[in-house]
Amino acid sequence: MASTKLRTQAEKSPLEERFDTTRALTEALAAPLSESDATIQSMEDASPAKWHLAHTTWFWETFLLRDHVPGYRLHDERWPFLFNSYYEAEGERIGRFSRGMLSRPSVDEVLGWRAHVTASMGDLLGDPALAPLIELGVAHEQQHQELLLTDIKHALFQNPLGVAMFDASQPEAQARERGWTHHPGGIAAVGHEGEGFAFDCEGPRHRVLLEPFALADSLVTNSEWDTFIADGGYENAALWLSDGWAWVQDNRIGAPLYWRDGDHGSEHFTLAGWQPRDPNAPVTHISYYEADAFASWAGHRLPTEFEWEAVARGQHADGAPAHDPAAGNQLDEAGPVQPSGSAGLFGDCWQFTRSAYLPYPRFQPAAGAVGEYNGKFMSGQFVLKGASCATARGHSRPSYRNFFYPHQRWQFTGLRLAKDI
Repeated sequence: MASTKLRTQAEKSPLEERFDTTRALTEALAAPLSESDATIQSMEDASPAKWHLAHTTWFWETFLLRDHVPGYRLHDERWPFLFNSYYEAEGERIGRFSRGMLSRPSVDEVLGWRAHVTASMGDLLGDPALAPLIELGVAHEQQHQELLLTDIKHALFQNPLGVAMFDASQPEAQARERGWTHHPGGIAAVGHEGEGFAFDCEGPRHRVLLEPFALADSLVTNSEWDTFIADGGYENAALWLSDGWAWVQDNRIGAPLYWRDGDHGSEHFTLAGWQPRDPNAPVTHISYYEADAFASWAGHRLPTEFEWEAVARGQHADGAPAHDPAAGNQLDEAGPVQPSGSAGLFGDCWQFTRSAYLPYPRFQPAAGAVGEYNGKFMSGQFVLKGASCATARGHSRPSYRNFFYPHQRWQFTGLRLAKDI
């Protein structure tokens, strides 16, 4: 078994501290939820909060404890079938659409498992040979922190009572006159530079040719989207990709997800329940189809991922105003509510690009089961850049490549315009 020796804060390495902080934050984010809240699953794309708590524990137990601690015994040999996500190399697993049927194990049992696994990591956290895998595990759990929040938001939205997860208010966003950052084009180096952690899909670093362009220095706002709707944006087929227009018609789409207009005025559903819709705040929870249609209506276009990254070089995600605790969007047990519309490229919404999620030149997935992490999803999805109000601090960087299918919009997805010059 791994050592369970308690180490003082002074004895812990930065990686150990990140591990401890990440494990604690996941539990803090789920703390406001009841057993029923944590068990429900609103759609196949989303997972129950309890499942996120368990799956992130399965990851550590499987790829670290089981594989690197001689004699380690699984906490419960039945649970890998329940909490494996998509790793074919790890064998059979419950169907994704059935995760919400797992009334057992209980949340308390899962939390007990989490405590056992966290304590069992012991000396593995100080093994330099395992540091890359531990870094991956921390980043993996941070991704699931954001998914936990966006998935429970979608689940609570189904409740006619308009229930809230957090009791939090959001400061009003300031109106901003849109400016543009001009880029002369030329040959640009993109992709991860090799210092610090990055997912395999962020590299290898390579060269691309950019034509002159400009990137908007602010996100599209709710008020701009209201104007798009009033001008018949959802009714004009000429603005839409063919697949997007079919999606609008088939699903009767007429506004971003979580919007409503009624007796209480213009509102949107947040993690703090139904709230007035701030006209100056960034629009969010839109699909790629909607983002592309709006850009066409506005006479502009979506940026490529390489254009976005070329402008972002030199900006640091950790220092983004939207990730400042004073801005009211700190990701902690108080919970995020909604993008605030701050300056900078990071921290409000994930921003759609027009780039397909495909491998970079010379890309090779990692060996073993962890090689299934990103590479096998490089089909039919689009790259998003930046970070959202629900993204763990320190989790994003200019080279980061988030990705979703063009119809998906339950994440904090928004829009930044680009234009040719």
